[in-house]
Amino acid sequence: MIAAGLAPFGAGGRLSLAGRTVLQIIPRLDAGGAERTTIDVAQALVAAGARALVASEGGRLTSELQAVGGLLSPFPAATKNPLLMALNVRRLARLIRDEGVDIVHARSRAPAWVALAAMRLAPRPFVTTFHGAYSGRSALKLSYNSVMARGDAVIANSHYTAELIRRLYPFARDRIAVIPRGADFAKFSPASVDPIRVARLRRSWGAEPQERIVLLAARLTAWKGQKVLIEAAKRLREGGLAGVRYVLAGDAQGRNAYVKELDALVDKAGLKGVVARVGHCEDMPAAFLAASVVAVPSTEPEAFGRSAVEAQAMGAPVVVSDLGAVPETVLAPPQIPAEERTGWRVPPGDARALAEALAHALSLGASAREALARRARAHVERHFSLEQMTRATLGVYLSALEGRPPSLP
Repeated sequence: MIAAGLAPFGAGGRLSLAGRTVLQIIPRLDAGGAERTTIDVAQALVAAGARALVASEGGRLTSELQAVGGLLSPFPAATKNPLLMALNVRRLARLIRDEGVDIVHARSRAPAWVALAAMRLAPRPFVTTFHGAYSGRSALKLSYNSVMARGDAVIANSHYTAELIRRLYPFARDRIAVIPRGADFAKFSPASVDPIRVARLRRSWGAEPQERIVLLAARLTAWKGQKVLIEAAKRLREGGLAGVRYVLAGDAQGRNAYVKELDALVDKAGLKGVVARVGHCEDMPAAFLAASVVAVPSTEPEAFGRSAVEAQAMGAPVVVSDLGAVPETVLAPPQIPAEERTGWRVPPGDARALAEALAHALSLGASAREALARRARAHVERHFSLEQMTRATLGVYLSALEGRPPSLP
């Protein structure tokens, strides 16, 4: 698919995004890695002189999109109803033509199918991003998920995700670009967080001044590992470790049965007042700075490891499941010597191993913790910066406009 019209050129006759219009389509602009990346890329596009449109139903990040110079095009992108999706095809094609869109970037499956069909009516370069290790292995589910591999350029947010795409959708092999998510290291910097924010957050979590915090920041769903952390907390408590509060920070997103299950586990383990559900957290830099340890005990593969990256940027020791893409973000033995680690990796679903790693992290002396924090910050700054991510994404847009495949990993 090619863009209509003549491309503007920058210095030296090279193709430029200045004056171009890029449309990202995503169901909603609420919390999440895909949503945050949408805002970050919109900001980079505006800085490059492009128009950054987002077709979405909106959400809590809409004001941030507007603040960085992006434009919301209200669009029912969240629907999975086949009839409504069919109606959306012509609606999206009309939006593309009316707004002079040069590139379409889909970040979720249902709107990606709509966008793919709209490309037949209004041909443009089509970019997709695999933001998740999409579940389901049935022929029907694989076919549904395959839309994310059908872009002219296919962005994988980790090497794990790229290998998954190659294995499941070999037709996309030559169109994959690995672009890890980027963190805003100005925002996620200990120096940028007022201690008052940390104290306020600790109070809202019910933490006493002397209590250390083990934080699991993720939406409340079974595969994020909240049950594993509760079992690990029980083991540590029974082993005599006191003065620690285990905080589960994340939206329930309507999973009321799972919330009741978690509360029942906490009561059964005798951890009431020790494990706390605190809901969605708006101030994640302060949350990571408040934490003595950050746990990412996922029991199914993560497509990236945003919490692990941001926590390391804030100097918090991290303990993660050795599964999916998260290990790509954390340096740990046996790949490197123990004295070079930036965190701990444990087998997924293993509460005993998780408890042991948490105990090690909590037992660090001041000098050892400071050294780990310096290594972790340097590691993530080197590999997972927001600037690297946005620059590479805009590079993919330019490749798509030129009709070239993206740079291979």
